[in-house]
Amino acid sequence: MAWVQAGALLRRLWPQTLSGRVALILVAGMLAAQALTGTIWWESRRSQLLEVPLRLLGARAADSLLLLSSLPPEARAAAVGTLSTQGYQLTLIDAARARRLMEDLASAPADAADAMAGDLLADLLADVLARRVGAAVPFHLLALELHGGAETLLTAHEPEAHVRMLLGLGNGQWLQVQAVEGEAGYPVRPYWALADYVLRIYLLRIIVVVVVALLAVRLAMRPLARMASAADALGKDLKSPPLPLDGPREVRQAAQAFNAMQQRIADGVAERTRFFAAVSHDLRTPITRLRLRSEMLEPEALRDKFRRDLQEMEAMVTATLDMLTGADARGERQALDINALVQGVAQDLGEAHGVHIPITGRALRPLDCYPHSLRRCLQNLLENALRYGRDAELRISDSDDLLRIDVLDRGPGIAQEQLAQVLEPFYRMEASRNAGSGGFGLGLSIADAVAKAHGGRIVLGNREGGGLEAVLELPRKTPAP
Repeated sequence: MAWVQAGALLRRLWPQTLSGRVALILVAGMLAAQALTGTIWWESRRSQLLEVPLRLLGARAADSLLLLSSLPPEARAAAVGTLSTQGYQLTLIDAARARRLMEDLASAPADAADAMAGDLLADLLADVLARRVGAAVPFHLLALELHGGAETLLTAHEPEAHVRMLLGLGNGQWLQVQAVEGEAGYPVRPYWALADYVLRIYLLRIIVVVVVALLAVRLAMRPLARMASAADALGKDLKSPPLPLDGPREVRQAAQAFNAMQQRIADGVAERTRFFAAVSHDLRTPITRLRLRSEMLEPEALRDKFRRDLQEMEAMVTATLDMLTGADARGERQALDINALVQGVAQDLGEAHGVHIPITGRALRPLDCYPHSLRRCLQNLLENALRYGRDAELRISDSDDLLRIDVLDRGPGIAQEQLAQVLEPFYRMEASRNAGSGGFGLGLSIADAVAKAHGGRIVLGNREGGGLEAVLELPRKTPAP
């Protein structure tokens, strides 16, 4: 259960944009790399804490060595006892024991930090002793430990270095030094050091990486966004301008392939339209001949049946051709007075059906559109309402972003599960929409194709109290002045 919840949380936190995902991946990679290289700060901090204690210990050990070297061998034991204090223990050992200690040291795995500390101590001792006695002294670091372990790097106020080393006294004697040395009052602020490290190394770097990643990805994704816009425009208009062939090589190749696809689609649609136009023209010729021959048929009832069948065939061919060519034969966009268009269509269809079609609301300004296609769209919606509802009503609502025309009727309505299907070509509702009243199931399909060609849509819904509401939504390309 916990794993499922963790997975759901990660999915919610995972960025939804490509730029966000790339930025997150870059930041995660940077943090991982920084965590690995953070050991440099760890060693630097450890060396910083060891430097002062080692310098103090080196000076003290050099003084002890000089004092013991000035004494005869038999007097050194008493002096060692005098010099030894709590935290600073001196022991005289012979050459054999010193050799065994150094052999144990050689067999132990080497530590880089101890090697650096040993070099520091050796340099300090050599410098002090060279100035005083003018000769090098054998030196071996046996053990080095920063008191408290890893947490000392953050919590110690006066870190202590535990050191064990050997110094050569000559005459077969070695001086073993076991000492604990601290900062001697040197102020250490480890949390401030950690905060400074995290702020400058992590936080500032994350901010810089995120900003650079977002800018870089945004620039890199701009051609992809442009291609997405072009694909959306292609779905609305096959004659939309092709993509420019600029940018990186991969972008140019993708744009070239997209333009070739657009051209193939446009050529295919044009070829289909030309083919059906030719078929329609060829069908009209035998239909006309059959109509002429039917005039010689007897009796009259048989002649009327032939006439009706031929008229239906010709109407079906014309409607199908309108479906294929009507939404595409748009011409040039023009600024159209929507109020005049709605009033003209309402008046023409009202007179043809012998009804009055009321209009409420007004458009605020002309609409940039394809006039002939938009007139056909509105006419089909209104004819559909008059055919099935016997009456109709028009409502216009306009804003800076959207023009909306509602076509209302009081017909039988449409079943909820069939509201989307009636916009498909050749779909007819046999029961609820009275198929016997005419139509081939293309009127709403043509209207929907015209609406989509304008970047809009048609939304169908049943009205309270019965009837259908067909909403034509047309976006405005530019805001109102």
